[in-house]
Amino acid sequence: MSGRLAGKIAVVSGGAGGCGRAASVLFASEGAKIGIVDLPGSDGEALATTLREAGHEAVFAAADVSDEAAVTAAVGMVSDALGPITVLFNHAGTLIVKPFLDTTAEEWDRLMAINVRSMFLMTRAVLPQMIAAGGGSIVCTSSISAVAATPGEVLYDTTKGACHMFARAIAVEYRDRNIRCNAVCPGFIRTAHGERELDLLSGIGVDVSEAAIAAQQGRMCRPEEVAQAALFLVGPEASFISGAHLFVDNCFTSI
Repeated sequence: MSGRLAGKIAVVSGGAGGCGRAASVLFASEGAKIGIVDLPGSDGEALATTLREAGHEAVFAAADVSDEAAVTAAVGMVSDALGPITVLFNHAGTLIVKPFLDTTAEEWDRLMAINVRSMFLMTRAVLPQMIAAGGGSIVCTSSISAVAATPGEVLYDTTKGACHMFARAIAVEYRDRNIRCNAVCPGFIRTAHGERELDLLSGIGVDVSEAAIAAQQGRMCRPEEVAQAALFLVGPEASFISGAHLFVDNCFTSI
């Protein structure tokens, strides 16, 4: 590894599983000290232990990232243990797949809280540290669903559209404080989350067969490929890239 994040303190929300886990491991291997923020029942502590045993500095801060007090406490725990945070990967998220008229206001509120409010809370908690440090970099996980609607995913698509603009607006507002913000936008991913999405879509009659996925994006995306895209965006090679949406979808949104 090249040590592209040497000296950086990085926080990954949803960092214990799937693409978040891949990013936690990759960022650590590139020299960053890692704060893993994920739910109390996640594998976050086990992952942090594994990273420490491999010679990296890592801590786990348990939090529901839609809860303001929990986010404040988690960010404080990470910065107290590792130092001022200068890299943030807003990855935590979930999905709901249902015909629109079967969805409830409670489900709308829950998805907005986890997918959008969490980015607001995490970013607001970390930005003062970045400003004090003279700069930083943020990546938000959006999706092809921000621009390519799918039946049964009105709520999910809407949250990802919000993530898209959140990243761009933060980039514009904080450009002159040397803070960059971009979005990474995966297609269908080979993770537990991605497999559940396929099962749920198939259950309401959406064609997400192997043949359909092959036609849309060639194959399923690997979590490590999303992590590599996030690493590029937070790293020095992307020093003049901000407010961008990087699609990791093998042409899904181009066909």
